[in-house]
Amino acid sequence: MLDLAQALQQSDLIHDRTAIDAAIARMATQIARDCAGQRLLLLTIMHGGMFFAAELALALGRDAALGVDFDYLHASRYRGNTNGGVLEWKHRPATPLQDRHVLLADDILDEGHTLAAVRGWCREQGAASVRMAVLTVKRHHRCVPGMAADYVGVDVPDRYVFGFGMDYHEQGRNLPAIYALRETP
Repeated sequence: MLDLAQALQQSDLIHDRTAIDAAIARMATQIARDCAGQRLLLLTIMHGGMFFAAELALALGRDAALGVDFDYLHASRYRGNTNGGVLEWKHRPATPLQDRHVLLADDILDEGHTLAAVRGWCREQGAASVRMAVLTVKRHHRCVPGMAADYVGVDVPDRYVFGFGMDYHEQGRNLPAIYALRETP
C-alpha cells in the first residue's frame, strides 16, 4: 500500500476546490428551489460526507426561507478498504425521522449499496420524503438498479478516488480537491 504522498504522485487531479465549490453552490440552489417551504433534516453520512455536508449546509444557509436541522449517521461498507463489504451501522441518527423531509448527504454514489440501505432505513422510520445529495457519482454501469441521487455535484471516473471526504486507506479525506489513482498496467 502506498502512503498518501505516494498515492498523490500516482494520481490525477480530477476536480479542484473551485470546481467543487461551484458544484455545491449549484446543488444548494436546486435544493432550495425544490424544498422551498419545507424544514429539511440534513443527515450526513459519516465520515465521507462530512466535508461535503458542511459546505452544502453553509450554501443552503444563504436561503433564509429553507429551514434545516442537522443529524448524522455512520454506516459503512468500506472501513478503510478499497472494496465494499457488508454494511455496518456504527451510529443511527438521534432525531426521529417520522414525517420529516430527509436530505441524505454523502461523498460518493459508486454502486449505491450504502445509499440504498440508508434510504430504505429512512423510509422504514417514516420519513415523509428522502432525497439524496452526493458530491460525486462514479461513471460506470454497476449501480444498484433504480439508484440515482437527486442532486449530484460532479462525475468522477471509474477509478479509485479520494479527497474532499473520500479516503485513501483512511488518509486524505481533508484534501481540498478530488484525485483519482492512475490505472496500473
